[in-house]
Amino acid sequence: MYRPWLFALSILIACSSSASSPSEPEPVVAPESTEDAERVLAELHEPGAAIKSGPIVITSTQLIVSLSDGWSGTDATLYRFTREAGEILWQAEGEPIASTLGRTGLGWGRGLHGAVAERGEPTKREGDGRSPAGVFPIGRAYGYAAAPGGTSLPYNKVGKSWRCVNDAASIHYNRILDAHGLEKDWQEAERMRRWDDLYELVIEVDHNHIVPSEIAPTANDGSCIFLHVWRRPGAPTIGCTAMPLTAMRSLLTWLSPEAEPVLVALPAARYESLRAAWQLPKI
Repeated sequence: MYRPWLFALSILIACSSSASSPSEPEPVVAPESTEDAERVLAELHEPGAAIKSGPIVITSTQLIVSLSDGWSGTDATLYRFTREAGEILWQAEGEPIASTLGRTGLGWGRGLHGAVAERGEPTKREGDGRSPAGVFPIGRAYGYAAAPGGTSLPYNKVGKSWRCVNDAASIHYNRILDAHGLEKDWQEAERMRRWDDLYELVIEVDHNHIVPSEIAPTANDGSCIFLHVWRRPGAPTIGCTAMPLTAMRSLLTWLSPEAEPVLVALPAARYESLRAAWQLPKI
């Protein structure tokens, strides 16, 4: 059920000290109970108050949080959350999932979060072995076989001609496609139908992607970022997030495109520092 008073809590408030000198927007602290939400709501009734949205839109009702020990950590834990349409409070769902990150840890990527990197924090670049940090929409799913039962994400069965292009000079940079019959303009591309089972199931993370349309791919900012099957526990990736096959199957049946799912990937300490401003759940 849509609740207008909860919708108001998905925004940040900007108060002006004078007509000519507005102050910076102040974040609404992420409420952790209905009572907190109602208390904060009472503070939002100032006439003419300016508002600003956070990185996760109110219509998103599925959230995956990936937390690591630090920027260079290669192990992470995934947490799943849901909320009702129009509401702000996230509810935990399912068990945590052990996962692995890129071989050099995390670096700020291009996503819904905008420019929030602080001095000294790494930034994702092509070939650096980092998984992207930030807030990213969840895209399509791919796999070696037909879509598993219960999957509602858009799904493509891939064959030997399927590629993900990671050559920044290509017009197809950072896109998954069936290369059969295409004029090849790339020197490097990942095979989506590998000789092993790492890509048996794949969920695309819309990092540095043309979806949504205002986030266009930027050359050398990183490409072909997925959730996929891990090689073994503790084995890092080249920039993706990997987990057991059973966990991938669980995510595929849980995720729904209508829920506008997003992934938040951060070191645990950085997550906590952004939790209130981004209205993220407490972990």
